[in-house]
Amino acid sequence: MSGAERIAGAFAKPDRRAALMPYLMGGFPTLDAARRIGAAYVAGGADLIELGVPFSDPLADGPVIHAAGVTALAAGARVETVLELGAELSSAVPVVVMCYANLVFAHGAEAFATGLAQAGVSGLIVPDLPLEEASPVRDACDAAGVALVPLVAPTTPDERFAAIGAQARGFLYAVSVVGTTGERADGDVSAVVDRARSNTAVPVAVGFGIATPERAAEAAAAGADGVIVGSRLVRAVADGEDVEALVRDFSAALTR
Repeated sequence: MSGAERIAGAFAKPDRRAALMPYLMGGFPTLDAARRIGAAYVAGGADLIELGVPFSDPLADGPVIHAAGVTALAAGARVETVLELGAELSSAVPVVVMCYANLVFAHGAEAFATGLAQAGVSGLIVPDLPLEEASPVRDACDAAGVALVPLVAPTTPDERFAAIGAQARGFLYAVSVVGTTGERADGDVSAVVDRARSNTAVPVAVGFGIATPERAAEAAAAGADGVIVGSRLVRAVADGEDVEALVRDFSAALTR
């Protein structure tokens, strides 16, 4: 089964208003702790997991996820160790790796995509990979059976929005707010979801700014096929909260 097929199955569960995809920073606060957190996500009801590879200059990440990446790097997290974690998690749910372009190109697109596939990873998100430079990575991912998931934002022009949506694999990542990752209570989720759904044939998942189960439910009500929760969960890990219970609350908000 290809990564895109596994992802499609996770989005198509009849008991879900939308799929829940919590974000996990690989190696935060330590590699062993990240394994336990990933297991807690699965136990709490995650349908997929977005697995972040820590990077020294994370342009799309706000302060919470940025700080987690710094801690993970100091604890020894690297691409290879994060993929080992991905291999463990992928036996339970589809895993979509979030990684910056420098790391992909440093390994080589084909080698990187092959490594993802060997780890059982279903998809790849590269937030700083522009449309004009995506073809080599997309071709490598296609060959390896890994879905390259692009991002669109409220500020994406219509023509570019359509071009990105047409090339999406697995799902289209709709950024709900302008700016970096972080917890927010504002932003018109319905507007970006409507644009995304009209410009792609794959499911649409909303991320950035989803901080509460109520906000997740709003995204589902607006027509999102999936909801991505990042900074809120990373903060919960840093603060020692019960992550499994928090994921369960988000999952309940998305259950029919």
